[in-house]
Amino acid sequence: MRGFVAAVRARGPGVPLGARGGDCVSDDVGRVSTRLAVDGASALRAAPLVSAPTVPFVRARVRQAGFTLLELLVVMVIIGLLAGYVGPRFFSQIGKSEVQTARAQINALEKALDQFRLDVGRYPITEEGLAALNTAPAGERKWQGPYLRKAVPDDPWEKPYQYRSPGEHSEFDLFSFGKDGQPGGEGEAADIVNW
Repeated sequence: MRGFVAAVRARGPGVPLGARGGDCVSDDVGRVSTRLAVDGASALRAAPLVSAPTVPFVRARVRQAGFTLLELLVVMVIIGLLAGYVGPRFFSQIGKSEVQTARAQINALEKALDQFRLDVGRYPITEEGLAALNTAPAGERKWQGPYLRKAVPDDPWEKPYQYRSPGEHSEFDLFSFGKDGQPGGEGEAADIVNW
């Protein structure tokens, strides 16, 4: 067989070789074809010189459950954009609600102070403070409190309300220094007052 293959390769493609059973020719890829006469027609039968290469088994890609890194990054970017847009609006509403809570508490304390005045005939003095709404001042017989259901609340920033009587701006001054706890300020740090 080696001699036959060598002879085919030596003569080149398309050159007939004498062999039993028909003419042999080689093609460009090194195969030898045998021409056989079958019922007056010629047919070609290819005989490979080497075995056909094996086709590697191609595994079908099985999609595993879970997310790819790109999908996770896209979701994180979307969440970041939403937080950047919604966050400031949400936190500004929290600040507004704290200011509104302080105003509501000041109004409730004003009503309790007015009730104290109706019973006693005067507002509590600065030294008695807002505590006079829950406990009777020493020696006060007309007191009919308590004028608050609970203890005097702190402002929404957990600092006590400031009370002066007689006040500089009205009969009594009742106020909170706001978020910063300092006199003056702007926005959430502004003082919340009853005048």
